[in-house]
Amino acid sequence: MRNSITFKVTGKYALFTDPITKIGGEKSTLMLPTYQALKGICESIYWKPSIIWYVDKVKVINKIQTESKGIRPIKYNGGNDLSRYLYLTDVSYIVQAHFDFNYNRPELEKDHNENKHYYIAKRSLNKGGRRDVFLGTRECQAYVEPINFDDEKSCYNDMEEMEFGLHYHSISYPDENGKNKLITKFWYPKMVRGVITFCRPDDCPKEVVIREMKQKMFDEKNHVGLNELEILEGYNFEEVNNELDKNFI
Repeated sequence: MRNSITFKVTGKYALFTDPITKIGGEKSTLMLPTYQALKGICESIYWKPSIIWYVDKVKVINKIQTESKGIRPIKYNGGNDLSRYLYLTDVSYIVQAHFDFNYNRPELEKDHNENKHYYIAKRSLNKGGRRDVFLGTRECQAYVEPINFDDEKSCYNDMEEMEFGLHYHSISYPDENGKNKLITKFWYPKMVRGVITFCRPDDCPKEVVIREMKQKMFDEKNHVGLNELEILEGYNFEEVNNELDKNFI
């Protein structure tokens, strides 16, 4: 697939929660990485408002196991509280994702340069990402590195199929759905031989509108785009075009 990157993300702990139910109290992780968490990792590697990352599939490498920890969260009115959080431990995933242009932002049409974004995304991945990477919540720090999707086998490679029921998928923001609404998406994930293939946010069978929300606007005052100095230094158009075509085939 064109514009596609594949990477391995590993961490000691992960905490994937439904944002609707995690406000305060005791947090308990979902057993699978959510689409939104993996999309956030892609955006930590590289992101611009003119593109949208779509997670295609993820492979669960290590066995799903949990650990309960005592946490002292800060109270809203000051002081500390005592809670129990349930984390995933020793997590490792291989993720395949691709980007497409955000056509809900016509003001950024001049930044729709496929080769530029792919080149920077690949370079950023090789460096471990542009921003800090975490698995679900910021206290669960993680590391990314490039890899081929079939380089490692899942510990569930011999398991034909496993279903997980209704599951939180992602949050759809106004600049992505074009509806001036903040929407939570839900779906029914299925793991086949350790691989979960994600549906697109628009294809999720259930959604909940959280609230009305307007998208942030970008112009020459807060977005540089192709005018960024030295952004294409060392860039070889022919080399990247050949690589994009190879991925597409």
